[in-house]
Amino acid sequence: MLRALALALLLANAAYFAWGQGLLAAYGWAPARQAEPERLAQQIRPEAMQLLTPRTAPPVDKPPVHAVRAAAITAEPPAGTQCLLVGVFTEQQARALRPRLQGGLPAGSWSFDSSGDSVRWIIYMGKYISKEAMNRKRVMLRQLDLAFEPPVSPVLNPGLSLGSYGSRAEAEKALEQMNERGLRSARVMLERPELPSLWLKLPAADAPMQARLEALKPQLAGKAVQTCP
Repeated sequence: MLRALALALLLANAAYFAWGQGLLAAYGWAPARQAEPERLAQQIRPEAMQLLTPRTAPPVDKPPVHAVRAAAITAEPPAGTQCLLVGVFTEQQARALRPRLQGGLPAGSWSFDSSGDSVRWIIYMGKYISKEAMNRKRVMLRQLDLAFEPPVSPVLNPGLSLGSYGSRAEAEKALEQMNERGLRSARVMLERPELPSLWLKLPAADAPMQARLEALKPQLAGKAVQTCP
């Protein structure tokens, strides 16, 4: 019995060895081969394979280059140029000067910019008919502990100014407070109206334009040329 079992195992091992070595392939008994080209034959449509790359984030929108350059030109005057101011001129002077500027400077290279002295309202006492009358008012104002000074405008002298203000409302409010302290006979008055004036401005004057401006100096009524602040 044992001899028969040993013989069966021996025959089984011999058959497995022959199968593993492909000795029985002619009879249709052989293991699947893992080497090429058999492995390629097992692939399904190898020509359809594609190499995938990681998806990148969409590009961030950037302003056009011409827009960036335009902003830079607006922010800073071009190299080799200066911003110049000439003035100040009255409206009448500016009207007379415009035709000469149009003939001597490039179009669009200059303009008249408005600027004016600020208006000034004062709390005013006067005019006094004598120096003695004004001195009595000075003594009274010192007793009330109120500051005073001569008006800037010579038209209002001899008189006294108890403060200057940028608007009539501010001056009237200050006068009410002074009246509560015992002030009498003072009133709000416009000492200096707003005076419009004009500056000739050349925002980007290059060397040839500055030379033209120099040639126009006799027509500039002696006004000084200065750089822009």
